[in-house]
Amino acid sequence: MKQLFQRNHLRRSLAAGLLLATSGIALSLHAQDDYPTAVRHLIDQGIAISESYPAPGGMTGYVGEMQGSPVAFYLTPDQEHVILGPMLTATGENLTEQKIQTLVMGPKNEKAWSQLENSHWLRDGDASAPTVVYTFTDPNCPFCHRFSDAARPWIEAGQVQLRHVLVGILKPDSLSKAATILGADNPQRALRINQDDYDSGGIRIDEAAAGRQRDKIEHNNLLMRNLGLHATPTTYYRDASGQVQMQQGMPRPADLPRVMGSTSP
Repeated sequence: MKQLFQRNHLRRSLAAGLLLATSGIALSLHAQDDYPTAVRHLIDQGIAISESYPAPGGMTGYVGEMQGSPVAFYLTPDQEHVILGPMLTATGENLTEQKIQTLVMGPKNEKAWSQLENSHWLRDGDASAPTVVYTFTDPNCPFCHRFSDAARPWIEAGQVQLRHVLVGILKPDSLSKAATILGADNPQRALRINQDDYDSGGIRIDEAAAGRQRDKIEHNNLLMRNLGLHATPTTYYRDASGQVQMQQGMPRPADLPRVMGSTSP
């Protein structure tokens, strides 16, 4: 719901402020805040600017984030107006999407990948599998359950190792279940038990095992929040060009080969 509210809020902002006029230009004396007044209005509304660049038509393009979502806008040559949203060519090519990926989402996802490597994850699959996929998993999440099932052919074929970053956010017992899995004598087997018994409630909580690993699950919860994520599963993978991509929610069947790095075995 929070993510939906944020998106709707941004859409309303774009609709209400597609063309924002200002009365003049006021440059800050500080280099970091050296923006025209029209741009500063958006900064005051919560947009964090990542980069600027020369754009067609004598405009200056800006990309950044607002409440975790990428944002793009353009400053007109007179520096008195900003236009929010994508820029399209006469043939319909989206010039903004590539800039957002290159300047905002690409660096952000690469940083997230490094953080995921150092998080408390649990591997499903062969350690030598060439394709690594990270996914935030709550033991009580039905879509995490479906995603694990959907990934099974690639895992069993030795093509993918699915690294579950276990979190406990959905239900009161989610954290204890996640900690029970991670604290089990055989965590991979415990993960599989939760998967196989999901329809009957999943794994039974072992307080001793949970106590040993509760702090690691809380660390994963914090990582998820710090990455601005609000739904499980959220999955990170490298595309065919090696760029880190992020997928929130259960991937559609048509998207699975892209996430898994190959067609179904």
